[in-house]
Amino acid sequence: MVLAMSAGLASAQSKPTLNIGYVDGWSDSVATTHVAAEVIKQKLGYDVKLMPVATGIMWQGVATGKLDAMLSAWLPVTHGEYWAKNKDKVVDYGPNFKDARIGLIVPEYVKARSIADLKGSSEFKNKIVGIDAGSGVMLKTDQAIKDYDLKGYKLQASSGAAMTSELGRAYAKNEPIAVTGWVPHWMFAKWKLRFLDDPQGVYGAAETVNSIGSKELDKKAPEVAAFLQKFSWDSKDEIGEVMLAIQEGAKPEAAAKEWVAKHPERVAQWTAK
Repeated sequence: MVLAMSAGLASAQSKPTLNIGYVDGWSDSVATTHVAAEVIKQKLGYDVKLMPVATGIMWQGVATGKLDAMLSAWLPVTHGEYWAKNKDKVVDYGPNFKDARIGLIVPEYVKARSIADLKGSSEFKNKIVGIDAGSGVMLKTDQAIKDYDLKGYKLQASSGAAMTSELGRAYAKNEPIAVTGWVPHWMFAKWKLRFLDDPQGVYGAAETVNSIGSKELDKKAPEVAAFLQKFSWDSKDEIGEVMLAIQEGAKPEAAAKEWVAKHPERVAQWTAK
């Protein structure tokens, strides 16, 4: 019995520590990565070191093996250049979120259904509330204003936090507002929102957020590689639960632990052999 216990302990201690990268400013990256890390630690027995890094460094880290994995690859368009450069140096374990997209978002009580409905409408006071100038969704919105002939409309640059604050204020008063946004995002868990239809396809088709591993991961941690192939959120509401908890003040580690404890059936699906 003692020998068996010692052998089991030695086996657990022999498992390597895994380095996983994520982008600290992305709420979906933070939520997804912390939940995955919690499952890897609790159910697969590996120590995990989470590394907040910039997007380019995250890709480079996995490609060079300095990072074992990341769960924040937006494909095929947003991170298309990173993928083209590194696809032969990494392993794609597939999507962990299947309906990622960007576009213009409005509360459900707003009358407009399409971006085309904004033309000539006084409902939004000729203003679209944006995020950081130069971001992908802002560049696409500049294009949408031209392509949909939204004369007089001004795209207001701000930040992600300022955009959601303004959205929250308008929502509380039941006032019309249009903002630049994306899924997955915690705001869909907090408020009833929808994308405006984009018949001209300015914002492109839906993307996936994929889990990417180093070439060595399968040999280094085969159980983790198998887990990454199965790990996937069912919906924006599922990941939204974690993102909203973090947004409302929970530490990412605590939010991840609580979610894993509350959803044993989902964790079992991801870790089943």
